[in-house]
Amino acid sequence: MDAGHWPEKRAKLDNGDEVQTSYLKEGDDMAGTIEVIFSMKEEVGALAKALRLFESHKINLTHIESRPSKRNRDQYEFFVRFNSAADGVKPALEALRSSAASVQVHSRDTKTENTAHDDAVPWFPRKIADLDRFANQILSYGAELDSDHPGFTDAVYRARRKEFADIAFNYKHGQPIPRVEYTEQEINTWRKCFTELRKLYPTHACREHNYVFPLLMENCGYREDNIPQLEDVSNFLKDCTGFTLRPVAGLLSSRDFLAGLAFRVFHSTQYIRHFSRPLYTPEPDVCHELLGHAPLFADASFAQFSQEIGLASLGAPDDYIMKLATLYWFTIEFGLCRQEGEVKAYGAGLLSSFGELQYCLTDKPDVRPFEPEKISVTKYPITEYQPIYFLADSFQDAKEKLRAWSHSIPRPFSVHYNPYTQSVEILDNKDHIVNLAVNIKGDFDILVDALQKVM
Repeated sequence: MDAGHWPEKRAKLDNGDEVQTSYLKEGDDMAGTIEVIFSMKEEVGALAKALRLFESHKINLTHIESRPSKRNRDQYEFFVRFNSAADGVKPALEALRSSAASVQVHSRDTKTENTAHDDAVPWFPRKIADLDRFANQILSYGAELDSDHPGFTDAVYRARRKEFADIAFNYKHGQPIPRVEYTEQEINTWRKCFTELRKLYPTHACREHNYVFPLLMENCGYREDNIPQLEDVSNFLKDCTGFTLRPVAGLLSSRDFLAGLAFRVFHSTQYIRHFSRPLYTPEPDVCHELLGHAPLFADASFAQFSQEIGLASLGAPDDYIMKLATLYWFTIEFGLCRQEGEVKAYGAGLLSSFGELQYCLTDKPDVRPFEPEKISVTKYPITEYQPIYFLADSFQDAKEKLRAWSHSIPRPFSVHYNPYTQSVEILDNKDHIVNLAVNIKGDFDILVDALQKVM
């Protein structure tokens, strides 16, 4: 798996033995915060009036911003942040809704009594640097291993894991990923995984994976006696599709992990599994990330498909986050595709598992057509190989079907990723939509001009 995105996750031996682990936990950094964006008609004392409203309900604002409204030029828009635990939150929001022209509530606590309302929207990052705000809201840290982990009683391994966790914990967006000098023992573990899986790739992996893998060997140091550095792989992916890797100290919630994909950021582990069980891991490790995930992120169609899942998650209700996590499970982790009349694997959970990569292409599992509506509610086992896989005709076809399905997600806006600013634009008013249309027209004009020159 990747760095965590749903409540329970399996880990497996390549002979089929597996265990269940818990992967989901909300952090505390923003758990008690509410952010409200509201607009009021332009009048003298508009801000003072709004501030008195919060003061009268004994709410202490920790952040205040104001600007002319982008929705209506005759109004001002205010952004405030405060603690969701205050007693007067619910009546204050009710009073604000009765007097303001528009109100949007953003919170990571959408199920609490204070924030429960039809217009409450879960908080989500607006720019790539916002990923720093939740990157360390993790399930476990460093040497905190479960009692059934192969390295639980190994003090040296636990200390080593803490070194990797400290690197990720102190990482901030824009910094180079620190390089790691892997030990000979760690390299031997990598060698076992690398050698066994590479034997299967030509016959079992999808065309895109087999195209990129030699390029990773040439440019990023993929070989038996070397564990590639995340920084080198991240730079390679950025040159190919704009995707980057970000070290993570532990396991993220589904919502936070998927939000990273919206910005073409993949939260990646940097440590390696315990040497005593080279074909087993109870959590994602560098073998899974670099052998399973990284090659496909260098493919343009797959990169866009992955980002579509991330964009669909922004501001989505909790039940749809679980549906998107299930879609992620059956695609990016355990997806199959048809190529030249044959079934091939593209899911990282398959491409990093010597045993399941062979099993998935036999006649034992039930292989079904790619239909997002059905996939999103399909149950899956976590203690055995998948009995069901979903087969996509192509990444492009899967992307179009996912995009059509995502229109059913109940949120009061659409989103658009701006690659120039690495930010998400909320499309919730006429001006925003017109600006996007103008930009699209400019790109379309370039396309028409190019076509005319080659015809």
